Amino acid sequence: MDEKSLGNHLQEARKARGLTQQQLCQKANLSYSTLAKIERGAIKSPSIFTIQQISAVLGMSLDQLIGAPSGQKNIKSTSKSGIKFVYFDVNGCLVRFFHRAFTTLAEETGVPSDLIENTFWHFNDAVCSGSISMDDFNKEMSKKLEIDSIDWREYYLEAIDPIPEMNSLVKWASTVYEVGLLTNIMPGFIDEMRKRKLIPDVEYATIVDSSEVGFIKPDRKIYEIAESKSGCSPDQILLVDDSRTNIMAAEHMGWRVLWFDDFRPEESVKRVCTALEPA
Repeated sequence: MDEKSLGNHLQEARKARGLTQQQLCQKANLSYSTLAKIERGAIKSPSIFTIQQISAVLGMSLDQLIGAPSGQKNIKSTSKSGIKFVYFDVNGCLVRFFHRAFTTLAEETGVPSDLIENTFWHFNDAVCSGSISMDDFNKEMSKKLEIDSIDWREYYLEAIDPIPEMNSLVKWASTVYEVGLLTNIMPGFIDEMRKRKLIPDVEYATIVDSSEVGFIKPDRKIYEIAESKSGCSPDQILLVDDSRTNIMAAEHMGWRVLWFDDFRPEESVKRVCTALEPA
């Protein structure tokens, strides 16, 4: 979408909600001059963070505000820093982590939460790398915890919370760049998360699911697979991940990297937006 079309969509949406420019500025914490320039198409590439703030106040999705038709195929770009492809981690990046599931399971079974968590991590790498099935994981957990049965997927899905700031960022990024997921995760979880709208509903160029490829981060092999699937050179790939260990492994591959802090998502999103500023 060009800057004039964006300005027209924004102006129409603002007026439809009965807001003056001054009122929208106050609610979105923007300067009047910035909003006025966006509405008249004088700013070529408004920052994604600014557009996020506006869409949140107007109660619209990013797609609705920019007027992007559902399923529209966009011409992909290169950022000023040379990035063409962005990989996003899932746990701790697109959704807040699932530690609440340990507490819920402890409350329902009477098993101490620290024992549940220790048992979980004992088998986590095996199931995320596809070495054991989800059924085997549930059986081993039940056996170790001395409970009848467990369906970990449901505990996980009920415990995670989408990170709104990242939802908007991924949707925007997917209209400008190729985006994908690169995640250590259990079998079938990605498909179920997409069905439940727990992760951004965009067209991912590729999804590198550890349980499917048989390797987990920070194993070099999973980055090699992801790099091959991206079709880009290492310096054209950006990884956004909440694990410093995973970030360092990608950096050693020659990738661009950004650490995501889910305790300060707005700050992290700003850093990503800066890295992805279009050329």
